[in-house]
Amino acid sequence: MTTSTGFTRRGVIGAFAATAVMAAPTFSNAAGLLRGAGDVRRLRMFSGRTGESIDTIYWIEGEYIKEAVKEINHFMRDWRTSDVINIDTRTLDIMAASHQLLDVKEPYMLLSGYRSPTTNNMLRNRSRGVAKNSLHMKGQAADLRLKSRSVSQIAKAAVACRAGGVGRYSSSNFVHMDCGTVRTWGR
Repeated sequence: MTTSTGFTRRGVIGAFAATAVMAAPTFSNAAGLLRGAGDVRRLRMFSGRTGESIDTIYWIEGEYIKEAVKEINHFMRDWRTSDVINIDTRTLDIMAASHQLLDVKEPYMLLSGYRSPTTNNMLRNRSRGVAKNSLHMKGQAADLRLKSRSVSQIAKAAVACRAGGVGRYSSSNFVHMDCGTVRTWGR
């Protein structure tokens, strides 16, 4: 949508983000990030499965940006079936806060976002590590990695958010983050 002054909504958001100055948070104030202490929430991700990238601000000053969240939902779709579901914004917030705590510009590599029941069952037949009632099927989980950070570092940032489940999968080099019950597992 273009305003009478020639500005687009996305352009205004981009300009706002470019001028927002935020100090790098520490692990001790991670919970504040999830309560809205920051003015902007952003996600940067890459999918090796689809070759797609996303770099979007999805929340500004207490409000989710509907179009940006819709883009994230599509990006985090089940790449095997192309099924899309609304990803729980609590999971997005945990992902964004963890990324900010890690103080990196590198995008997450998304290994798994939404999983259809068909995909989840297929993966369960191949691996003991896939839960029957996985939160991935509810759009409440993501499996992520960063080249520049270890599984331990990523997991520590996610745990600092105290907002959901964090699984460490060191042998497969990824961290599971979800907005379910606060818990940890793996090594």
